[in-house]
Amino acid sequence: MISHAEENYLKAVYKLSEKTEDMISTKSISLEMKTSAASVTDMLKRLSEKQYLYYEKYKGVRLSEKGQKLATSLIRRHRLWEVFLLEKLHFAWDEVHEIAEELEHIHSDKLIQRLDAFLGYPKYDPHGGPIPDEEGKFSFRKQILLCDMEIGSQGVLVGVQEDSKPFLQYLDRVKLRLGAKVELKDLFDYDGSINLLVNETDEVVVSSKVSQNLFIKPS
Repeated sequence: MISHAEENYLKAVYKLSEKTEDMISTKSISLEMKTSAASVTDMLKRLSEKQYLYYEKYKGVRLSEKGQKLATSLIRRHRLWEVFLLEKLHFAWDEVHEIAEELEHIHSDKLIQRLDAFLGYPKYDPHGGPIPDEEGKFSFRKQILLCDMEIGSQGVLVGVQEDSKPFLQYLDRVKLRLGAKVELKDLFDYDGSINLLVNETDEVVVSSKVSQNLFIKPS
């Protein structure tokens, strides 16, 4: 039996491992989970004993095959619930994450299979994150960060790297929602901010930080 807290740690390790091929440090997990290094070490040892991950003192951890499978399942459940909350219950995209954090811990393969079918087997969640299928396979598409686009290039906003409530609310205010057509009109060398044309009608200037958190599918 695995607890909700243990599942959250596995998901955190998975998230961090997407960014590097190296072992994940205790410090990185501590920052991700917003808890002390001592608490992280205790949890990692427990998960190692349950064979969900490999733990090496002073080096860090990596998921075992068992841990990888469970973490992927958690992500699948979480993202399907986000789609359901947005499309069927009409929650805003800045509201769904916290609720899905609770729903993802419901262990019922039959429920998730039926939820997936009910939603029409979506490939991406409301924030653009790929949803793994029953086999744990993800659908990927060609996308780049807005900050890597060149002046004059165009594309469609397909995902966000950050999904915090303040960030998503900010994007709503400047009409940068998923599916929005964007054209990079100008780049300001002084601070890296970008002048965008959104949906061929609205001009908006976004900061360098914002541009590093928006995924664009080039057109």
